[in-house]
Order: sequence, then structure tokens, then C-alpha cells
Amino acid sequence: MAVSAADVKKLRQATDAPMMDCKKALTETDGDFDKAMEWLRDRGIAQAAKKADRVAAEGALGLKVADTFTSASIVEINSETDFVAKNDGFQKLVGDTVAHIFTTGVSEINQLNETAYETGTFSEYFTQSVARIGEKIEVRRFVTLNAKENGAVNGYIHSNGRVGVLVAAQCDSEKTAELIAPTLKNIAMHAAAMKPTVLSADEFDPKFVEEETQGRIEAIKNENEELARLGKPLKNVPQFISRIQLNAEVMAAAEEAIKAELKAEGKPEKIWDKIVPGKLDRFVADNTTLDKEQALLEQNYVMDDSKTVAQAIADEAKAHGGTAEIVEFIRYEVGEGIEKKVDDFAAEVAAQMA
Repeated sequence: MAVSAADVKKLRQATDAPMMDCKKALTETDGDFDKAMEWLRDRGIAQAAKKADRVAAEGALGLKVADTFTSASIVEINSETDFVAKNDGFQKLVGDTVAHIFTTGVSEINQLNETAYETGTFSEYFTQSVARIGEKIEVRRFVTLNAKENGAVNGYIHSNGRVGVLVAAQCDSEKTAELIAPTLKNIAMHAAAMKPTVLSADEFDPKFVEEETQGRIEAIKNENEELARLGKPLKNVPQFISRIQLNAEVMAAAEEAIKAELKAEGKPEKIWDKIVPGKLDRFVADNTTLDKEQALLEQNYVMDDSKTVAQAIADEAKAHGGTAEIVEFIRYEVGEGIEKKVDDFAAEVAAQMA
């Protein structure tokens, strides 16, 4: 049957599918509008299947924070190219997806796909959007943080859309939780830039710390050999790299070593109690480099490096007459952990000419 331009326009407005696809859908279904929409959905699924072997390692993050700062969601949606990730259609898809995750409270991708969305399921909406954009696109991961009683959650996504963080805190009161919400966003910005891998040093695997200690000590020794050759000051070689290694025995030995040093320097014993604490603090600082690099609470706060992140949130809460501590954070970076395909253009051309 003949398909009118008005029918094609109507189907295009309803689906946003390409004009020729709309015309073909109506032709294949004898002008039945509903069947034509189904035909387009099926075609979208087929297109997605053809792209299944491609690697989607680009993309963007989406963020949704409750106006009350009691919950927040973050999602990573991957595309094949950075160009598509900046497309308005892709950005809308990211925004719609994180808003739906936030509203429904789903925790798994299968659950997300099966939820009702507009006139069908979310999976159908997503597939149609992917078909219009024309690349392999997929929801990789998402999470929602919900604050407990007297808690707060906030988040931040960097301007490039590729790095995002959620931060949750527990406070003494609902009032304190509300007042520290802006600081939580600042701490999320800190985490986006400083790349912590754990909340506190207590979360480190002892075996990892032990192996990392040996590696770092050897690296500094090798660097010192070169510095010595150049006649430059040598770097301090630490004994340890994390607070979890500084048990009571270690700290007692460090204190005795400091006292022995003061005695050798001829410092009066009556003033040792004024000197020892500062030197112990220095010992801790020199022997917790891993914590400063990878444990959020122990990192120096970028907005005031005289404080750790833990001290910054505690001081902010104290200024409002309350208490607060960070209890959880989530950091996403687009494509992290995905092995990107490296194309061998010469081999591809040779294969086509064979």
C-alpha cells in the first residue's frame, strides 16, 4: 500500500527514528501504526545485537541528588566514541536513565530494564534511543546511596562528565546533616581529583600494604643513588607506608629512637616532652604515604591542606554545633577497567584485500 508523508511524519515524531526507516516500517506493516512502532523496536534490537562485539569504553556519567540530600544516584553509560558521548541525544539518555534509577530505586541492570517507562519498558526506551544514535551504547553500572537517620548524601560530576563521586556522612542531627551538605559536595570534588581507592587505611589488604612497602622502599633507594650521584639531597627512606603498620610496638620503638637522638644532641631531658610529640607526628607523616595517596579520610583536603578530609568534615560540623563523619563514598571514572580494542589498520586493509 502507499504510505503518505503525513503517516511517516507522525511515526517519526513518535519514535524519532530516521525518516526512511519510518517509511519502511509502515510499508512492511501495511500502514498499521502500532505494528510499525513494534517493527522499529525490533529493528533497534537487531541493530544493538550487531554491535554487541564492539567495545564501548567511552561515555558519560549521570548524577541525581535529592533536594533534601537524603539520597543520590550515579550511573555510567558507555559509548564507542567520545564524539557520541557529547551528542545531545546521548546526554538526554544519560539524564533520563539516572532520573529513572533515582525514582525507582532499582539496584541491578536487569531490574532497570524491566521497569515500566512511558508506554513500555525501560529496555524498550533505551533500545530505541540507541537505534537513533547509531552506536553500541550500554548501561555499565549505577548505584544509589541513601542516607540513614541524621545522614546526608551529596555528589559531584566533573565538567568533562567522565569522573563522578557520591559521598555520604552520618551526623548528630538532621540540622547538622542539612548544613554540611555543601561541604560533602566539596569533598566529592576532592575525591574526583585525588582518586582515593578506599575510605580509610583500615580497608587496605595487609598483603597489598606489605608488597607495596617493599616496592616503594626499593624505588626510593634507587632514586637516592641517582640523587647522590648528582650531589642532591636524598629522600627519606620510610620503614612503613600505612597507619595499619604503626602498632603500639612500632610507635614505642619510634619514641625511644627519638629520645636517644635528643640525648645524643645534648637536649635537656626536661624539654623532651615538648619535642617528642612533634617528632612522633613527623614519623607518622613520613610512614603513612600510602594512606595520604589512597585513603580518602587520611588525604590532605585540597581546599585546606592543613587538614585531612576527616578533620575538614568534623570541623565544619563543629562550626554548626554538631558532629559528622564520612561513612561511604563511591567514585566512578568512565571506562576504568575496560580493555579498549586497539585497531591494526594495516592488518584490516590487508584482510579486506585478501
